[in-house]
Amino acid sequence: MNRLKLVLVVCFCLFSLSAHSEKITVAAASDLKFAMDEIITAFKKAHTGDEVDVVFGSSGNFHTQIQQGAPYDLFFSADINFPRELVKGGFAASEVKPYAVGRIVLWSASLDATKMTLASLTAPNITRIAIANPKHAPYGKRAEEALRASGLWEKVQAKLVYGENIVQTAQFVQTGNAQVGIIALSLAGSPELAPKGGYWLIPDNLHKPLEQGFIITKHGENNSLAKHFADYMDSSPARALMTKYGFVLPGKVAGK
Repeated sequence: MNRLKLVLVVCFCLFSLSAHSEKITVAAASDLKFAMDEIITAFKKAHTGDEVDVVFGSSGNFHTQIQQGAPYDLFFSADINFPRELVKGGFAASEVKPYAVGRIVLWSASLDATKMTLASLTAPNITRIAIANPKHAPYGKRAEEALRASGLWEKVQAKLVYGENIVQTAQFVQTGNAQVGIIALSLAGSPELAPKGGYWLIPDNLHKPLEQGFIITKHGENNSLAKHFADYMDSSPARALMTKYGFVLPGKVAGK
């Protein structure tokens, strides 16, 4: 009888734990790859048993998928205008929360990018330049703006290869499929890429600000874990991790 009671108690505890555990799925712009992974790890220490899944991709594609019913609970966009449009369209359960301003850099694994500028991209020995697709990737759009502002777009356009998102763009350069790329500072300074190449910070007066923001989606409206995670992004540990990866926090001034 005592053994039966023990089994029943254990089963009840397991049921109670599973009944109270929650799960969210986060759609996050690819520039957040390393920062978001660390933020989620830190968040889960205080939310043992809860599940936080994250999918990385281009903000424009996520914007479309959410309108088509994709089951994301939060959407972190590299362009704040995408979540703003979702709010207007009735696809959000919260207002847009700015969380960072991103920066773009020239990065190379085979050339010394620390001694380069955008003008260096016209050199004959540079034949392939990777940028994210400007049609749906905010970092690609800002790369195009910087090249146009420098009067270089037409000169280098034939050399461009387009990544689906900023992580794939960095992979093109890392694997030698492009000699140099315009990627996110948050990736260039990451533990994975920093030892493999150097970068040159592109002046932010050459492009519109990469103002980034997130929302809780309609799908996550009644998920308390989604609200807890949204609040956590304002915490000191989360803000410190964003700064670690080169993001400029809202209200702060970017370095040149």
